[in-house]
Amino acid sequence: MEDIIKKIILENIPDAICSFEGDSCNLRLIVISSVFTEMPLIDQHKKIMKLLEGKFQSGDLHALSLETRTS
Repeated sequence: MEDIIKKIILENIPDAICSFEGDSCNLRLIVISSVFTEMPLIDQHKKIMKLLEGKFQSGDLHALSLETRTS
């Protein structure tokens, strides 16, 4: 699942650096990108969650802890 998540994010945010911690039951995703500059934290998270919306709807992804940062 990590490879799929990374692929989805990189297709939409090419400069993103994605790292993962934990396992599928307690997955933490950290995304670093310059696209987040001047963007409020809530909008950063919405942007990533919108990209992964299909995976949540299909049940492939059911829980995710998210952290975003600017590069």
